[in-house]
Amino acid sequence: MAFLKISEPGESRKAKTRKLAVGIDLGTTNSLITSGGDGEVEVILDEVGEGLLPSVVHYNAEGGSTVGVDAQKEAKRDPKNTISSVKRLLGRSKLEGLEINRFKQHKFDSEYGEDTLPAIITGAGTKDPIQISADILTTLASRVRQRFGSEIDGAVITVPAYFNDAQRQQTKKAAELANLNVLRLINEPTAAALAYGLDSNEEGNVVVYDLGGGTFDVSVLSLRKGVFEVLATGGDTALGGDDIDHAICEWITENGLTEETLNANYSELILYANSIKHQLSEEDCIDLVFKNWSGTLDRGEFAKICEPFIRKTINACRRVLRDSKIALQDIHSVVMVGGSTRSPVIREAVEKYFGRPPLTSIDPDTVVAVGAGIQAEVLVGNNTTENFLLLDVNPLSLGIETMGELVEKIIPRNTTIPVSRAQDFTTFKDGQTVMSIHVLQGERELVSDCRSLAKFNLKGIPQMVAGAAKIRVSFQIDADGLLSVSAEELSTQQKAEIQVKPSFGLSANFIEDILESSHENAESDMETRSLRESQVEAKQLIDSIDFALKSDRELLNEEEKLTLDHAKDRLIELIDSGTSAKIREATEELNRISSEFAARRMDLHIGQALKGEIIDNIDNS
Repeated sequence: MAFLKISEPGESRKAKTRKLAVGIDLGTTNSLITSGGDGEVEVILDEVGEGLLPSVVHYNAEGGSTVGVDAQKEAKRDPKNTISSVKRLLGRSKLEGLEINRFKQHKFDSEYGEDTLPAIITGAGTKDPIQISADILTTLASRVRQRFGSEIDGAVITVPAYFNDAQRQQTKKAAELANLNVLRLINEPTAAALAYGLDSNEEGNVVVYDLGGGTFDVSVLSLRKGVFEVLATGGDTALGGDDIDHAICEWITENGLTEETLNANYSELILYANSIKHQLSEEDCIDLVFKNWSGTLDRGEFAKICEPFIRKTINACRRVLRDSKIALQDIHSVVMVGGSTRSPVIREAVEKYFGRPPLTSIDPDTVVAVGAGIQAEVLVGNNTTENFLLLDVNPLSLGIETMGELVEKIIPRNTTIPVSRAQDFTTFKDGQTVMSIHVLQGERELVSDCRSLAKFNLKGIPQMVAGAAKIRVSFQIDADGLLSVSAEELSTQQKAEIQVKPSFGLSANFIEDILESSHENAESDMETRSLRESQVEAKQLIDSIDFALKSDRELLNEEEKLTLDHAKDRLIELIDSGTSAKIREATEELNRISSEFAARRMDLHIGQALKGEIIDNIDNS
């Protein structure tokens, strides 16, 4: 007897289809795309069977462009119209000369201001980093569309852990220009750990050391029972294999290559330096020939060239371990990610520091994109066999400016995201109707030592005495690490909010400097904060007394007035020259002396308010 298949009431008769999701590693040197369209997440190859797409774009006079290997071939013939390593320009301004100098073969559009997004003049017109990145993403997406014959439903794109809001926003904008629906941005080390953890069923504390072409990230993750929790993250968005290539060029110049040859053939020399680096991963010593120059470079000398950059990465590892509160001996695995980690010199340095061989069984070029593809499958809603929870963190503290040019941190760094935090503030002056909200990023206590992200005003605050208004400031970071801030006056529900879109990214050494300086200056910063807080408190008390004297001077006799003035003058003098302890002591003394005056004022004003009122009526009201 045959059985009939019976559907549940209301169930669609239409066959359920698998959505097409992709994971993208938009790299400085190479990019690639993965998809689980056939069930298992895999790298999608081009028509000649290559997975890696060189992140190089060439623009021609007809307005067209080529991307990848074909564009790379144009670098020697037409360097001014061939752009590589554009990821290093995302979120940066023309003022950040360190990065712009790496693109000295290009001409930047002078119509773009010094504090705006840099744009390169090409044969196809002016192109900014967002447009160039979009061309790379479009080429990657076309592979998937050709392979599966359908549109892409969603994409997960990886970014360096230390990409700030501007860099993340511009990555998303590039994806939108490439007609991609971004499901989420995830940090590259997190994506690598995701792919690695699911592939090998590893559990424990894992360090992901990710050294790519243009960025370095290091993260400490806890992998336990399907929970991928990032404990701490660090790195440098302007440190990678590109720096080693430029250092090799400098070494060649120091060893006899003329400045004339260097300047005339810089783009070609960079490509040659990159090939030297790859050769030294396989050979101990190689003979070099470039134009009319020749020489020899061995692995020992190469290690000296790399040493400053490797030292920076190890210092970042040291800081991240300290932040995560995990000891070296409690690290179970070290995962190497990024093409630059293929170099034996780098692997040996990492092994020496961590005291264990790093894990390199998964292809360091593809592991990040595979992790992104796995996450994309989950977010797009496809049924997957994986059951995991992904917990990432924000890399630097976020807060607002308070009186005294102090920073009140609302979301500390290494807080798990997505996250929402709120804190209540109040007005400083009587009758204040506007509050300026200044959003800051950093670890120091003073505004001048942190990075400004955005400013906006909350208007329409009811006129009240200082300290009576209640302003709630809320910070929200979404799963992509993007920040929104709102401020609301609670009695009237007046509200203002902003999507934080700072103009530019962090300078090359800013993150490293900000963390180092926060530790080096911790003690002096706290003393400075204590001093500023005591000064603000003292000024607020002096303003209150001045206002009270202006309206109710007659409540004091001459002796009381002289005593009060003497205490007030002493406090004013200490504000500029005293320590926080002395200022607080003088503030308390002025408070004590003025307390009787305050009590008389209260009695007077209550009496005036109640004059002529019947007690029973007051009780009833």
